[in-house]
Amino acid sequence: DWEDNPFPQGIELLQKAEASEVDEDEVPGLVQPAQVFAPKSLVLVSRLDHTEVFRNCLGLIYTVHVDSLSVPLETVIGNLLTCVIPVAGGSQRTITLGAGDRQVIQTPINDSLPVSGSSVAHLFRQLGIVNVLYLFCAALTEHKILFLSSSYQRLTDACRALLAIMFPLKYSFTYVPILPGKLLEVLSTPTPFIIGVNSFFRSETQELLDVIIADLDGGTVTIPECVHISLLPDPLLQQTQTALSMVLDPELEIADHAFPPSSTQPSTLKIQDKEIRGVFLWLFGQLFHGYRWCLHIIRIHPEPVIRFHKAAFLGQRALTEDDFLMKVLDGMAFAGFISERGPPYRPTDLFDDLIANQVERIRQEECSPHKVMNHIKELAEQLFKNENPYPAVAMHKVQRPAESPGHNDPKNLAIFPPLDDVTVQLFIDHAAAKLKTAPPVVKAELNGMVPSGPPLDIVDRHGHVLANSARRLEVVRNCITYIFDNKMLEAKKLMPAVLRALKGRAARVCLTQELNQHVLQNRAVLDDQQFDYIVRMMNCTLQDCSHMDEHGIAAILLPLVTAFCRKLGAGITQFAYSCVQEHMVWTNMQFWEAMFYSDVQNHIRALYLEADGGELSTSSGPAAGGQELLGALELASEQSRLWPTLSKEQQSERVQKEESTVFSQAIHYANRMSYLLLPLDTSKNRLLNRSGIGDVESVSNSYVTNSIAGSMAESYDTESGFEDAESSDVANSVVRFINRFVDKVCNESGVTNEHLKALHTMIPDIVQMHIETLDAVHRESKRLPPIQKPKLLRPILLAGEELVMDGMRVHLISDGREEATGALGGPPLLPAEGAIFLTTYRLIFKGTPNDPLVGEQVVTRSFPIASLTKEKRISVSLSMDQFIQEGLQLRSCTFQLLKIAFDEEVASDLAEVFRKHMHKLRYPQHVQGTFAFTVGQSGKTLVEHKTKDKNQSIKTLSKNLVKSAKRTIGRQYVTRKKYSPPTWENRSSLQSELDEDEISVSEELDQGSLTLSSTIRSSDRQTMSNVVERACCRDYQRLGLGTLSNSLTRSKNEPFRISTVNRMYTVCRSYPGLLIVPQSIPDSTIQRISRCYRQNRFPVVCWRNSRTKAVLLRSAGLHAKGVVGFFKSPNAPSAGTTHTKRKWGSIRGSGRLSAYNPEVGNRLSSKESPQPNGGPSEALFLTQQRAYLYIIGDKTQLKVTDSFQQWEVVPIEVCDVRQVKNSFKKLMKACVPSSATSEPSMTFHRCLEESEWMCLLHRVLQVSVLVVELLDTGSSVMVSLEDGWDVTTQVVSLVQILSDPYYRTFDGFRLLVEKEWLSFGHRFSHRGAQTLASQSSGFTPVFLQFLDCVHQIHLQFPMEFEFSQYYLKFLAYHHVSNRFRTFLLDSDYERIELGVLYEEKGERKNSQVCKSVWDYIDRLNKKTPIFFNYMFSPEDEEVLRPYSFISNLKVWDFYTEETLSEGPSYDWELVQRGRQERLAEEVPDKPDTTTRKSQRHIVWPCYDSRSRVVPDAITKLLQSLEAELGLPPEKWKDTWDKIKANQRAEAKLENRPSFNSSLLMSSNLSHQRRSQGVYLPESGVGSSINLAMDRETSTTSTPVAGRPSTSTLYSQFQSTESENRSFEGILYKKGALLKPWKPRWFVLDKTKHQLRYYETRQDRECKGVIELAEVESVIPGTPTMGAPKHVEEKAFFDLKTTKRVYNFCGLDSPNAQLWMDSIQSCLSDA
Repeated sequence: DWEDNPFPQGIELLQKAEASEVDEDEVPGLVQPAQVFAPKSLVLVSRLDHTEVFRNCLGLIYTVHVDSLSVPLETVIGNLLTCVIPVAGGSQRTITLGAGDRQVIQTPINDSLPVSGSSVAHLFRQLGIVNVLYLFCAALTEHKILFLSSSYQRLTDACRALLAIMFPLKYSFTYVPILPGKLLEVLSTPTPFIIGVNSFFRSETQELLDVIIADLDGGTVTIPECVHISLLPDPLLQQTQTALSMVLDPELEIADHAFPPSSTQPSTLKIQDKEIRGVFLWLFGQLFHGYRWCLHIIRIHPEPVIRFHKAAFLGQRALTEDDFLMKVLDGMAFAGFISERGPPYRPTDLFDDLIANQVERIRQEECSPHKVMNHIKELAEQLFKNENPYPAVAMHKVQRPAESPGHNDPKNLAIFPPLDDVTVQLFIDHAAAKLKTAPPVVKAELNGMVPSGPPLDIVDRHGHVLANSARRLEVVRNCITYIFDNKMLEAKKLMPAVLRALKGRAARVCLTQELNQHVLQNRAVLDDQQFDYIVRMMNCTLQDCSHMDEHGIAAILLPLVTAFCRKLGAGITQFAYSCVQEHMVWTNMQFWEAMFYSDVQNHIRALYLEADGGELSTSSGPAAGGQELLGALELASEQSRLWPTLSKEQQSERVQKEESTVFSQAIHYANRMSYLLLPLDTSKNRLLNRSGIGDVESVSNSYVTNSIAGSMAESYDTESGFEDAESSDVANSVVRFINRFVDKVCNESGVTNEHLKALHTMIPDIVQMHIETLDAVHRESKRLPPIQKPKLLRPILLAGEELVMDGMRVHLISDGREEATGALGGPPLLPAEGAIFLTTYRLIFKGTPNDPLVGEQVVTRSFPIASLTKEKRISVSLSMDQFIQEGLQLRSCTFQLLKIAFDEEVASDLAEVFRKHMHKLRYPQHVQGTFAFTVGQSGKTLVEHKTKDKNQSIKTLSKNLVKSAKRTIGRQYVTRKKYSPPTWENRSSLQSELDEDEISVSEELDQGSLTLSSTIRSSDRQTMSNVVERACCRDYQRLGLGTLSNSLTRSKNEPFRISTVNRMYTVCRSYPGLLIVPQSIPDSTIQRISRCYRQNRFPVVCWRNSRTKAVLLRSAGLHAKGVVGFFKSPNAPSAGTTHTKRKWGSIRGSGRLSAYNPEVGNRLSSKESPQPNGGPSEALFLTQQRAYLYIIGDKTQLKVTDSFQQWEVVPIEVCDVRQVKNSFKKLMKACVPSSATSEPSMTFHRCLEESEWMCLLHRVLQVSVLVVELLDTGSSVMVSLEDGWDVTTQVVSLVQILSDPYYRTFDGFRLLVEKEWLSFGHRFSHRGAQTLASQSSGFTPVFLQFLDCVHQIHLQFPMEFEFSQYYLKFLAYHHVSNRFRTFLLDSDYERIELGVLYEEKGERKNSQVCKSVWDYIDRLNKKTPIFFNYMFSPEDEEVLRPYSFISNLKVWDFYTEETLSEGPSYDWELVQRGRQERLAEEVPDKPDTTTRKSQRHIVWPCYDSRSRVVPDAITKLLQSLEAELGLPPEKWKDTWDKIKANQRAEAKLENRPSFNSSLLMSSNLSHQRRSQGVYLPESGVGSSINLAMDRETSTTSTPVAGRPSTSTLYSQFQSTESENRSFEGILYKKGALLKPWKPRWFVLDKTKHQLRYYETRQDRECKGVIELAEVESVIPGTPTMGAPKHVEEKAFFDLKTTKRVYNFCGLDSPNAQLWMDSIQSCLSDA
């Protein structure tokens, strides 16, 4: 045990290991315990690295002992301990231990290169190329690596191999090639490591979560999920893999050749090992080339201090984005690499040579793998030579133990004898005496100057030089010349182009060079406008730099920002730095350090250049910066060489000079940093709340706030007291930042403590002084005349809409939609400057684009205030401006986003007021505060603050109200009282009390005593007749579901009746007053059963299929307790069960029992649907017998079936409201992203998919199609989902639209929405979060989802809908806009209570303001065909079955389109007025006759309204017809109606003119419907209500009149009728003898040459055929007996055939003439 080397701890752990020998080579010496028995290990510890030799020596000692050779053990061990072997130097030694053995040891030539034997080759054999590359990258990026093997030798070799390929980097963490089992807990250390463990302990390594495990025996590398390994940058990884496979498997390349060479075996293992290491050396040469150009030498004496400029290295290599290199450069290994290889005067090795001399070669060879291979082979040769400097010489000769039977049996073994230490010591002394006289073993290594190699080429981010950069640089140069020549107009024109060019690196460098030329003696004084432009360009340049400043732009600008200035007044100068502070780079500590070091380096170089009288001139380098750098390192190397020759005084003088240079630079930088960190307005404290460009929320992770704003508590300047509290905050944080900087750089560059203390006392003074100068500058800069800004444009307002806040100047920033920014072509419309206006109805931005080329265009973006869903504060940095402004991001559920930044002229408190008003308008106290109610009243009442004196009276009022409500339950108080809006703001208390009393009220009612007339006072009878006139009733009568006759008795033969049980809204608040229930169920039962259902929403009928008579019912889901009562009590029939049985009985109608198949329910609820459109499969349905009633219920409800199997529950999974809400939020972010992103995971389609909106539509449509199928095959369906007012409503409405063509017309759709959505209580106010109370629930677009489903159906069946897509968008926009009262409040009950429901009829005085959206649509529809679908041509009785697969659904363009020229087009009068104004502006005052104005117009995406600029063919035709005929456009509807009325009058039987008449005229559907209104005779008796259906259709028509048909596009190609109709219509035909004249439907068929006739148009069976071949003549006839009255004589004609004469009569004479001509033409054609 040598004195200077303590014995390694833990060696005893190794001795207990179970192997026979373990060799660990670190410290010289040999352990000899008193008794070493055979099973124990012999351990040899040495600092020399010759494992094989040591193993042989130990074997020899063992052999000598076991075989009892004649050599004494003392001699062997003495010789072993006295061998002297040099560490390196390339010598060769032969050693013998005196037992007839001989071994040769070769030492490596260069110690710095690792020795690997053939271990690297073995590692690649064991694990394969990809796995080892993973391990290599993991080791470099500091991950934990664990090797497993059952062989200790392999473990050692693998660990050494991994270290060998890392050369020139050295591993600096825990490295244990063989870890003893006792120390396994070391593996859970948090630091990185490379450790080997025997496979015996594999199970213990299983629970390690973040360790990469390489199993050498199995050849696998296991990387845990939580570990992400950054791999080599892209082309390098590929090249490395190729090179490695060429080394390891040379046959791979020629394996496919037709005539492969005879043999291409890989080299021997030892050579292959070096070739692999050559590949890695070559790889590091590529990774690190040019690193010496990024070294800063900041001290030369007493020893070099070197820093690496990481940002510059990454920037110049264009690898700033590269994860791998960033991690490597930040790692410990690289830090060691720099401190070891940084010094410019030291011994050099193979890697230094590679970096210095072969970079060019590497670059040229990159593309040719064979040249790369040659290079690698050369490197391999050098590596091999280093390890084996001499050719293999004398053979090794070592004895081994004899192999005799029983030889290793412990019983036969002699005990290991104690050694005579005296003898051994003699050997040692003898050898020591010899050594003294021997010559030195190792040649001293020579220091030399380390060459730097070629400088880095600068590449841009994509690795190539920017295209047409010369033109861009020209623009930048010209602009700067114009600015300094004071040609401001020219400069202004070039400015946008310059700002665009400055996105490229070359242009930025050019800018800094140009500006440098205009600086004289560190100063350049400009006038205001020049200063402005220069600052704008600087800001733009800095804005596109990252905070790392990888291209050094900020570094070059740093001296310039303190040079350019303008005079503000006497002795007051403003420098450019006060205007470019808002960039992250100034707050980055690494940037300042790198800047400081490069400056220090320049000064130290200058110091020695002066000292040596400039003898050492800089050697010529390629670039100016390069020369300087080269010079600095060369100088340092020269100085280091001279250092030993200097005297002590000279040495200390140089050290002192260097130290003071660093110190003076530190003072200089303290000043510079205070310039850039202290804001101009120190009271604003801007630096602290700055988060760079981004959102306020992300402040916490910005670098500034953590460092500068760190701990505000510790104040530096305690004496100053309180006088200057705000600015001292800024001062303190800046002082702290500078102090941290100074501490770091001074410690690293060896500044003395005294100097450091001096610096710390100076810094607060520097900062304080600077603050004082800034105050003066700030004062003066405020007096500058403001820059001319564009004037604010006023928005056009609706009638009754008033401004709440006048326009505030803001900038509209571009969001993630790229069309407006010009990114996809087209002009950059955004960012724009203008004003934001807040009115009682909308938020409006109106302004002009910042880009001067588009400046004339007006940009408008607006949305209704009621649709605001999210407001978020942001800070925005405008590219033109140096300030970061406060901003707001406002998102609306009409798919609009306003991202605005307030101009600096807007005070921040004003912005706050704006937010408050916005909130107040968005969430009024009560629904009466919404725009639909306040319209036309003075908006001022909204803005003023309310006084408190009214509260008292309100409270007492509400108490009285509730009492009286309990007493009489009449609605008279609630309805008739009207309060002024202030009162309504406090009505929430009243509201809640009424709600609490709901249950008790309903139970106090005596059921029998109330009849209609007794409950409703005479003044309210009017209201009741209103109820009857509601949409529901009209629809029920149309469907034949029941009437209210005079005496309220009901005819027993009808299966259903209209029940008035809910006329007071006592049974169910959210249902309408009149409901359809089965005839057999009395009202008392209904009241009892309603309690089983959520919200008391019991099942009611809402539609009946006229063909199959199946009915559609709706209800809420069952209460849990209700379900139990409903199904679990067959013995004690509660109200619930009897009711249900009866109800189902009456629905069943017919008496058959179905052969029930239990699979129906499962089949319907299953996800996969066999039919192509996502519905259930047809075949299955038809073969199975069906249940009479299917109940579509939540999966959560019990799946139960009736014992008679006449009804069945189909459990389905519905989307819950939360899902819809979240999905909608994601959909909005997908369609209107808040910021542009290039991440592949954030593309539009990916976000759309993640929103799952399409999946929700698919689900709703799928269920609806299923219900349609069931109804169509004769089963009734009850939809009973959630509370019965969201998904239920969607499904029920869609089913009716799909099944009944009436609902696809204007009237029908309105009626459907009024019936299913409004009357049945969909909670519009709650779901739309329209008031303060519902704010927390958030916006849930259930109705929007329904409209989207209708839109999907409309897309698939464009000829089945009378209304256009625009109609749906209009409703989608206005159901959230609160412009109309239609979609306010949650139920009819609430509407009646507020007196909203029936007022529309009476109050038509103010024609300006429409209260109902339907009136507005009617009015607009009369003026313009915008809502009309020209393709409307419905099929008779058509049931639609849309495809519901997601692939068939399209994204609704309502979500994505926008028109920036005029804002949303759904407030029609605004758009019209805007267009008129624009036209007026375009018409010049004096007609200019000289030039013809072009009719061309550029249409920009997202700016112009495409449908207006490029109308469809029919609109175009209408416009030209209007122009020709001179008709005003408003009259289109009247003309249309007139033509259709004529057609209807002509043909009572004919429902539609023939198809070959105009398609446009083919819609008389809605008017056919209008004739079936509800007539209410005004009778004196209150209780008698007369409802009668007025049907003018004759008895032969189908039950529901007005179902038109024509062979539309859908059935054109698969026509069911085997006929071709050339001409068709109604003719009266005289029957045979004594038979009367009858109207018949005649069809003239040219192809079959027949004239056929049918009973009616709908009829499919032909009544008779006249063959045209037999016709002789067609002649005008005369009226005969029994002919139709009122028909003119000329309408008669006769058809003479060979057999008989037919007498016909047309509807009128032209009609008859038409028939005669048509038949004649058929005859002549034939």
